[in-house]
Amino acid sequence: MLDQNSEKEIKRFAVQIRMEIVKMISRLSAGHLGGALSIADALAVLYSGQLRHDPKNPHWSERDWLVLSKGHCGPALYATLALRGFFPMEMLETLNAPHTNLPSHCDRLRTPGIDMTTGSLGQGASTAAGVAVGLKMDGAPNKVFVIFGDGEIQEGQVWEMAMFAASKHLDNLIALVDYNKLQIDGRTDNDEVCCVGDIAAKFTAFGWDSQFVNGHDVAEIDRAIDHAKAHTGSPSAIVLDTVKGKGWSRSENQVGSHSRGLKPEELAEALAELQAELARI
Repeated sequence: MLDQNSEKEIKRFAVQIRMEIVKMISRLSAGHLGGALSIADALAVLYSGQLRHDPKNPHWSERDWLVLSKGHCGPALYATLALRGFFPMEMLETLNAPHTNLPSHCDRLRTPGIDMTTGSLGQGASTAAGVAVGLKMDGAPNKVFVIFGDGEIQEGQVWEMAMFAASKHLDNLIALVDYNKLQIDGRTDNDEVCCVGDIAAKFTAFGWDSQFVNGHDVAEIDRAIDHAKAHTGSPSAIVLDTVKGKGWSRSENQVGSHSRGLKPEELAEALAELQAELARI
């Protein structure tokens, strides 16, 4: 359980992640803004003690693994890794530039701290389960975290993995689903595209231990991860109830924020709102 000071530090970390995201995407004038902003709180919790890592040794054998299956939201993870010292902050200025080590989708061969290449939606499900199986076979205590988008779980591959992971009792596998209720073409909580329904109930039906939490409440996320880590016998799913584009009022709950740029005046506005949030914390 987080004490008050730790909770404040993680909240500040989440805001700092968002600030770097908007700056990166503003430089490009395009990028996957909304889904990157909505997972900042979860990443802040993970990299503030829940996920074992060593910035000086990204391939540390005792680390926990993170598979960002929604790989188009790589800017959120890049910001997190830079702020944690995996690589210099200046490297964030090269997002998606020619010959960059920060491509728009995560690439484990290019970026320190990226454990798995992702981008084709749904495929991170299988690779995360594969890592979890391998660690089980080695008798290793490492955990594997995988982050899905809610639109992404419309892919059948996710549910093939869910069935497999439960069958193999992969209690070292923890899935976080970013339920921000918007995908590129519309909403996921109605039939506009394809309603995902009760995500936690679906994972439960597949044999997972499931929780539904406020995805912007760092203390609640932290408690949910504690519970998932302690659970044995089956994999765990944590459904994060989030707002797409969280942190900048102009992007929040807007389908257009899935992929968009920021003009200079919009960047100034977003940073001002985030600075005000930092001051409030």
